[in-house]
Amino acid sequence: MGLIVLHYTGMASARAALRRLCDPAARVSAHYLIEENGRLHRLVDEARRAWHAGVSSWRGASDVNDRSIGIELVNPGHGPDYRPYPEDQMAALENLLADILARRGIDPRRVVAHSDVAPMRKRDPGELFDWPRLARRGLAFAPRAAPSPRAPDRTAARALLGSCGYAVAPDERRFAAGLAAFQRRFRPARCDGRLDAESMGLLHAIAPQMA
Repeated sequence: MGLIVLHYTGMASARAALRRLCDPAARVSAHYLIEENGRLHRLVDEARRAWHAGVSSWRGASDVNDRSIGIELVNPGHGPDYRPYPEDQMAALENLLADILARRGIDPRRVVAHSDVAPMRKRDPGELFDWPRLARRGLAFAPRAAPSPRAPDRTAARALLGSCGYAVAPDERRFAAGLAAFQRRFRPARCDGRLDAESMGLLHAIAPQMA
């Protein structure tokens, strides 16, 4: 398996999330679930396919469920109760990621968000997830330095998004969704799907490092 996909549960409680993830009728599952207090649940053996990514793609391959490990983080998700991920939960995630990356030889650049692989449908784990924290421990990717703004160029931006791994298409809705997912990851303060000079600079800086 070449990817690790991070999700939020988008449900009111860990109990509700576990009930759904363990219900065959729900047709959704994940390899792991981490509660806000750091409690870890191993739900599906890593060697088996889990149904966590849905319709998705990364680096031109659409079989994300077949080649990924899914980790669900208990969080109510976007809405009035959406909140930062607490220390105990993040610490447990760091320990789990360090173990999986070491055992499976997965490059930290292949730790991605659900919104990265399914930008038209998903926003999780969202703007409040602390990607820089994972990067500081070598458990995910973050740019090495703040890039300089660049003049927006939509044609170049599409190509750069594709180099990062995002699915790109000529229609504007898909382009905006992919750009918003990129921004949610690398510029969470404003993830509006609009190509501006800051986003263009980020794309130029990040694409070569993600390749």
